[in-house]
Amino acid sequence: MRAFFLTLVVFGIAAATFGQAPSSDAQTLQALLTEVRELRQDLRSSLARIQRGQILLSRLQTQQAAVTRALERLNDARSKLADAQAQQNHSAANIKRLEDALSAEENLAQQKQLRDMISHSKSELEDWVGLAQQRQATEIGTEQELRTERDKLNMLETQLDELVRNLGNTSEQSAR
Repeated sequence: MRAFFLTLVVFGIAAATFGQAPSSDAQTLQALLTEVRELRQDLRSSLARIQRGQILLSRLQTQQAAVTRALERLNDARSKLADAQAQQNHSAANIKRLEDALSAEENLAQQKQLRDMISHSKSELEDWVGLAQQRQATEIGTEQELRTERDKLNMLETQLDELVRNLGNTSEQSAR
């Protein structure tokens, strides 16, 4: 009887063990399959974020170049405005010098020549004033363009910062 009981226990435990093994293997395979699917999804998400990052970096570089070009145009406009204002000041000083010479001149022929020179200088001054006004308007337009381009650059930098933060958060979540 003892031998029968011992045989029953040994074969019973072995049969129970064999019966559980396939179920355990199926659960392990299911868990592995689920994990592989999750890893695949994480990989797809990571690749999509990387692609967005690359696109954003490309746009950022393009926008930085646009800001640089706008800054160059502004510097050029400012330089041209300064030149026009310098010419305007030079013409005004020339008129003042000629008027002083006219008031001191007693010779009528010389006075007529000085009046003609003053008239010509005043005409030049008007031209320089008009040109300076045009260049002032150009400078204002290029300043606005530069502000717009810088705003776009700041927006892209903000998006890039957000993407970097999201990548950091995703890395922390994956590690958990």
